[in-house]
Amino acid sequence: QVQLAESGGGLVQAGGSLRLSCAASTSTRDFYGLGWFRQGPGKERECVAGITWGGASSFYADSVKGRFTISRGNGKNLMYLQMNSLKPEDTAVYYCAATNYYSHTFHSGGPGAYDFWGQGTQVTVSS
Repeated sequence: QVQLAESGGGLVQAGGSLRLSCAASTSTRDFYGLGWFRQGPGKERECVAGITWGGASSFYADSVKGRFTISRGNGKNLMYLQMNSLKPEDTAVYYCAATNYYSHTFHSGGPGAYDFWGQGTQVTVSS
């Protein structure tokens, strides 16, 4: 069973940047797609960005377009999330996730599409 682990979270001032990483516990076969989710206090988990395994297709939540960039990594380092111009409303626990199969749900940003999840990393943006 593959386990995912996020890193790179922390405390940053508004306008600052962070780069999150997602690593797998073992060498992985190809997934279909990867995604970053976040869950803020009292909020539902939402998809921030997703990318297909080959990197040909990616998508973003409207709230982060132009500020966040998802990218694929190599080997056990599956992917990254570069977060620029951070806002207090970006404060949340951020999760990485992976799915084995194509689905409309994946391309729609639905959490139900994913088979594997990390434990999350806290991102706090101060005003």
